[in-house]
Amino acid sequence: MWNYLNCYYFIETVQLILCLLSHILFNFLLHLEQLFPMTPLVKMLCLYTVCGFALPFTTIHTILSSNPSPYPAVPCTDLDRDACLPGDALSIMSVGGMRARLVESGPEEEEEEEEVEVEVLHSEEELRLSVHPAVGVLGSGDFSRSLCTRLLASGHRALVGSRDPSRLPRGLFPEGTELGSQMEAALGAERVVFVALFPEHYPSLVGLREALAGKVLVDVSNADRLGRGAGGSNAHRLARLFPQSHVVKGFNGVSAWSLQTGAHDGSRQVLICGDGPDSKAGVVQLAHRMGFSPLDMGCLGAAGALEEAPLRAFPSWRGPVLTTLLLFLFLYGYGSMKNVLFPYLALGQNHFYQLPLETVNQTLPAVAMVTLALVYLPGLLAAGLQLSRGTKYRRFPSWLDCWLGSRKQLGLLSFLCAGLHGIYSMCLSIRRAAQYSLLNAAYRQVRAEIPNSWVEEKVWRSDLYLSSGILGFGVLCVLALTSLPSVGNTLNWREFTFVQSGLGYAALTLTVMHTLFFGWDMAFSPGSYSFYLPPMFVLALVLPCVVLVGRLLLALPCLACRLTKIRRGWETKRPRKTDQEVGITNGVVADG
Repeated sequence: MWNYLNCYYFIETVQLILCLLSHILFNFLLHLEQLFPMTPLVKMLCLYTVCGFALPFTTIHTILSSNPSPYPAVPCTDLDRDACLPGDALSIMSVGGMRARLVESGPEEEEEEEEVEVEVLHSEEELRLSVHPAVGVLGSGDFSRSLCTRLLASGHRALVGSRDPSRLPRGLFPEGTELGSQMEAALGAERVVFVALFPEHYPSLVGLREALAGKVLVDVSNADRLGRGAGGSNAHRLARLFPQSHVVKGFNGVSAWSLQTGAHDGSRQVLICGDGPDSKAGVVQLAHRMGFSPLDMGCLGAAGALEEAPLRAFPSWRGPVLTTLLLFLFLYGYGSMKNVLFPYLALGQNHFYQLPLETVNQTLPAVAMVTLALVYLPGLLAAGLQLSRGTKYRRFPSWLDCWLGSRKQLGLLSFLCAGLHGIYSMCLSIRRAAQYSLLNAAYRQVRAEIPNSWVEEKVWRSDLYLSSGILGFGVLCVLALTSLPSVGNTLNWREFTFVQSGLGYAALTLTVMHTLFFGWDMAFSPGSYSFYLPPMFVLALVLPCVVLVGRLLLALPCLACRLTKIRRGWETKRPRKTDQEVGITNGVVADG
């Protein structure tokens, strides 16, 4: 975790590095100025640019230096009063059973240097009793080494059991790990033993049944294939081999990197399941000490799903990615046939140079706009179903549930296509084909003796569609940022709904405006429908316009009020109470 001191030292290091780079760049500019004389304005701009690198970090470093440390010193206690001067402060650190006493000079002795006294507090036996219980690890692979690193860092003794300990090279495991045979690790572990072996080696542990009786066996293995069933998991197999032990499934979704980095650079969540509540509680407590966030998934029957989870590559992204890819291939093929293939076959025109960049740049905005429309279309369908049914207590169809659950992924894919479209558009002007086209246009203008080629309509068109496109992409950036868990968790439900719904429809509207301004009057020009095929932007506008019209219809008061009442629990098919029943309910007897 980043604290005050880490931030201070990081800023100081970055400041020194940037100051060094600024000095190098400044000397480079001095040598460059001797070769290429620069005006005073250029010199000033270069100087401000070079100095601006280190200025922000210098300012932050100055602020941190001027503020006192937020960590107060620990006052002297009766135990250490003899080692402290009056008015001094004492900081105590415990490191591996040793206590280092750091005496800082008080106001009366400011010029004296700090002195560090280290004394041994415990013997070897007392040291073992002061740490957490010993944990056994059966196996000597990469996961075992990383697991020992976390166990030692959290204060546990790590007992590693190997079939042949003599074959393990020196320095393979972290310092402090106790290497031995599998029997020694099983007997030395107080309660929890990690089984870090491949499932095919589980039968080799049968001789440890008596040593492991009554202890908790943590199975960390994963499945080698999908669809094995609930009872065919590795954890059930281990439970059948050791009926007198308590098997808990856990830590199989944690990588060796997360174990080595202390769960700060990787996932902190650890899924755990098991039949015994006491055994699961011990593993949960151990996971907390190791710096992870355990999550109880129920009984051991969930072990099959936990073991197969790492085999499922991006399960929530499969449908959205496949949809976006198919949409891109369809629109790219459509544009290639209309603008490249058909002109070549019918007119003999060679436009194949447009395939790598220009056709891709025409396809990406169409895919981004249609994908963004697919984000909000299921919400309209769900609202329509609720209005037609008159209740919210009936489940949606499974396909609509799946679609509603994929809206986040579709939105991020739309943002990706829009960002790529912006990059491709900036690269259009540096192509060789664009340079040739510009030269040809200038040559034709000179041949036609046209002194001024300014066209007011085209100027307005280009500025309007560029401005609306930039604004739409900016709103998409906000949507993408709020979809991050670290940002979305800071918003309440009303704020999140406003960003994802209100700003989402604003982004869709801006992208539609961007396309309309780009098309201008080309949608009504017969020349745009070559080979009786409409332009690609006309196809891309259909679904977004349908979504916007549907949203406007739901905003009508007659539909909006009815939908609000339904979502608050009102049902149209519920039989209405008579006046007499209403009076009795309110405590008033109606007159007959």
